[in-house]
Formats: sequence, C-alpha cells, structure tokens
Amino acid sequence: MLRIIFLVALVCIACRWALGRWPWDYLRGPSPRAAALKRARSLLGVEASASRDQVIAAHRRLTALVHPDRGGSHQAMQEANAARDLLLGELPGLRDGSGG
Repeated sequence: MLRIIFLVALVCIACRWALGRWPWDYLRGPSPRAAALKRARSLLGVEASASRDQVIAAHRRLTALVHPDRGGSHQAMQEANAARDLLLGELPGLRDGSGG
C-alpha cells in the first residue's frame, strides 16, 4: 500500500514538473472567464488575437442581423453587446478605463 501511495505521489510530481500543472487541474475544466471569452469570440466570429477594430467590425456585422428593428430580439442584441464589451475589456491597455 505504501508503494502505491509513493508511486502516485511520484506521478503527480512528475506531471507538475513536466506539464506545469497538477493532475487534478485537468479535471476542473476551463475557468468560467475563459469559457465566457471563448463563447464571446465564437458569437462574434473573431480569433483570440483580434484587434479592437476587428472586434468592433464583427459586432457591427452581428448587430445588423440581430437588431430588434430588423427582426432580431432584445436578448440577442444584449448578448452581442456583452460579447463586444467582454472582448474589448480583455485587450491590453484598455483595462484601466483610459481606452476609448
């Protein structure tokens, strides 16, 4: 029994050393923030490296389709705006509120 505990501990330490994460970190899944960012990028159809202008252009394209005045819904418009705000907030240099 002690041999098994020792081997499990050794495997855990090797995983941390080789991959930079403990084995149980792989069981958790992505953080809620990472999942929200992925969903926002998917909704707007932009890559993770999208610039401010690309995010805004993608938001404009989406809102042209989902705007309530054009047959869309308020909920879809709110989701598009939230996705834009989340992605713009993640851009470097804009977190302090000085971006504009």
